[in-house]
Amino acid sequence: MSPSAFISRQIEFTLAGQAASDGAGVRLLRILHGAAAQRRLDPFLMLDEFRSDQPGDYLAGFPEHPHRGFQTVTYMLAGRMRHRDSVGNEGVLGPGAVQWMNAGRGILHSEMPEQQDGLMHGFQLWINLPAARKLSAPTYRDLPAEAIPELRTQAGSLIRVIAGGVDGVEGAIQEADTEPCYWDVHLPAGASECLALPAGHHAAVYLYDGALSVADQALPVRTLAVLTQNPASHGVQLHSASGARLLVLAGQPLNQPIAQWGPFVMNTRDEIEQAIAEMRAGTLA
Repeated sequence: MSPSAFISRQIEFTLAGQAASDGAGVRLLRILHGAAAQRRLDPFLMLDEFRSDQPGDYLAGFPEHPHRGFQTVTYMLAGRMRHRDSVGNEGVLGPGAVQWMNAGRGILHSEMPEQQDGLMHGFQLWINLPAARKLSAPTYRDLPAEAIPELRTQAGSLIRVIAGGVDGVEGAIQEADTEPCYWDVHLPAGASECLALPAGHHAAVYLYDGALSVADQALPVRTLAVLTQNPASHGVQLHSASGARLLVLAGQPLNQPIAQWGPFVMNTRDEIEQAIAEMRAGTLA
């Protein structure tokens, strides 16, 4: 489709990242936050960016902690992180690698840096599970950088296709319930891209480096743009005058109630109280 015929989604609103800490005091930027944003970007629950070359910001890591009722996706750009969990999985995520974990009915895991200095940079995304799968068996996939398919476009952009598909290139992960698209897009200076998105999906763009316009509207760096729901649109139009690196997220909404208490995301308060009781009794995982 020619760019002139492409109907792009617009920016509906933006969310600036908020400084936060998690785990044992790891400093990070909480990009997707708040109940209203969770509802608007259903099935996505949270997006964090961790980026620092100061060891004191990340060395304490994320000691063992529980999850239930959703999936976590950890994507590393720089640095190394070791994962261990209560069902026997263990691995090291290096630059470009992805860990896709379904917490299901319950899992305990830790994520600890495998370095004493240097840059640590990556993202963690939380994706909700449908009610019927919230108590499913935990699963885990550790994908090295070379397992992530890449697309080089005619404009010279590089797209790493973590989940979903772009222009015939299928991502490393396919999920039937929420059909997520998760792309890391690198635009060279002067490049424009028209990226198709499923019409019914909620979608957002996060600019983590460089300069970017979305449908001719400038997006500040380290800001999330929530895109409009327009049945007539074909996707999203991106342009960078000087080069940009960004994440594109899209997912099929679940349209179900969200009850959350810290690391547990269920559908009712009673289900949350049950998870808390199991955690205290040592029977969660």
